[in-house]
Amino acid sequence: MASKLAPVFDARSFLTKLENGKTVLRVRSGHIVFSQGDPADSVYYVQNGQIKITVVSQQAKEAVIAVLDPKQFFGEGCLAGQPLRMATATALTDCSVLRIEKTAMVRFLHEEPSFSELFMKHLLSRNIRIEEDLVDQLFNSSEQRLARILLLLAHFGKEGNTEAVIPKVSQETLAEMVGTTRSRVSFFMNKFRKLGFIQYNGRLQVHSSLLNVVLHDQNASGVGDRSEL
Repeated sequence: MASKLAPVFDARSFLTKLENGKTVLRVRSGHIVFSQGDPADSVYYVQNGQIKITVVSQQAKEAVIAVLDPKQFFGEGCLAGQPLRMATATALTDCSVLRIEKTAMVRFLHEEPSFSELFMKHLLSRNIRIEEDLVDQLFNSSEQRLARILLLLAHFGKEGNTEAVIPKVSQETLAEMVGTTRSRVSFFMNKFRKLGFIQYNGRLQVHSSLLNVVLHDQNASGVGDRSEL
């Protein structure tokens, strides 16, 4: 007799049922959820929309370190004893964000093993992404880094991806994520379009052939399957 598959744990449904220690925030596009230097006293969960995470250096240089989609956590540094926010979280689109107080989050992790397992997977995925970003910055060209970021934003290779339209990301934001100038991003974007790797049609479509830039940093021809950005 075939065994039944265990039901998939629904973090959003679980968090919605909680009565204490949480607050649902409606954040308009461009508004700040928390700023670098604010007290780190809570964890956040993206219900809808996109959140941009940025850091500013002592020389006032800003860098985008992540763009978060629904079902992702952020601000979890408080659980490791981080007293102040190390980055700024800003809504890229109109968002619905769940704020979970630190004490409540610790309690949830102890009381709900399935939730604890899901959160651990989130932390491991985030750690892997940070390592990949570091390697990307150390060894890849600006052109390769831009191609990789576009593919990530288009959720290339993600199983079960049903995302049809992703809100537009400005070239200024892309430049901050790549670590280069807007003019260089504009140059590479035009190059990708001429090669058929991306397509403008009211929104930006990213083709899987763009992966050739990441893997080989060469001008490959042909257009593969497409995801919309």
